[in-house]
Amino acid sequence: MLIDNLLSPVVLAFLLGLIACLARSDLRLPEPVFQALSIYLLFAIGMKGGAAVAEAGLARVVVPGFVTLGLGIATPLIAFWLMHTWGRLDRINAAAVAAHFGSVSAVTFLVANEAAQRSGLNPEGFLPALVAILEIPGIIIALLLARRGPGPAFSRDAMAEVLTGKSIVLLAGGTLIGYLSSKAQWESVKPFFVIPFKGVLCLFLLELGALAGRRLKDIRHSGIRPVILAMLLPLLHGALGVAGGLLAGLSPGGAAVLGVMAASASYIAAPAAVRIALPEASPGVYLTLSLGVTFPFNLALGIPWCLFLARHLEPLLS
Repeated sequence: MLIDNLLSPVVLAFLLGLIACLARSDLRLPEPVFQALSIYLLFAIGMKGGAAVAEAGLARVVVPGFVTLGLGIATPLIAFWLMHTWGRLDRINAAAVAAHFGSVSAVTFLVANEAAQRSGLNPEGFLPALVAILEIPGIIIALLLARRGPGPAFSRDAMAEVLTGKSIVLLAGGTLIGYLSSKAQWESVKPFFVIPFKGVLCLFLLELGALAGRRLKDIRHSGIRPVILAMLLPLLHGALGVAGGLLAGLSPGGAAVLGVMAASASYIAAPAAVRIALPEASPGVYLTLSLGVTFPFNLALGIPWCLFLARHLEPLLS
């Protein structure tokens, strides 16, 4: 599973971008192109998830949705406590990191979904709807944890940034459109949102590899303990997600992908909210840990870990 995951085109594209950056190549996608790719991916995730929810029925999504909400509450609490105690980060930076680890990386979800399919585990099609559910709670919990006095934990501007940010609007809006569209209407646009999807994802991962490479130099600002936790938390959160998914009635493939979602760290929605609500937090800490450490760690080891757990826990929990 590990070798198969590392040799997938999307992971190899990420490694190419990383190596190019470390070799000081001028390889970089223009910012407007990168933004266009992210909009396409997020909207396509929502559209496909909404169509799958319509096909499966809302009742099928209720229990996994509540489990996902529970993960969105538990993971930032765990991340904050470990980063603040053992990781020795101050309260503000620990909360900023917890916001990222309590939210979700949509791109990690996509890679995990593909890896599960390649390994013969077919995840439920409505899982993208759970991505939208997991996006927000962790950020809100983490900002509450940053409160040091009786005043509000975060401003109205920060909440607006979370709820109206690009990732939430595209995921939730795409899910609603996909759900409300008839099967014939979905089939008419499906070629655009399905066939080019993996190619677009490779281009997106190419740029993310270069971005992660540029962030590696900031690890010295984090210290060794938070870096270690940035590799241990995905294993712990992933195990919780896999177990929760199996108990919620998901297939082993669906539980594995939910585990990866819980193990991932946001680098789209969370940074936007933290930038407004916790301006004193250090981007050199929370962005380096989420994008420079946890993201590549999940691509290499976190996804195979969750697939392994799903296969072996399913007989015990069924």
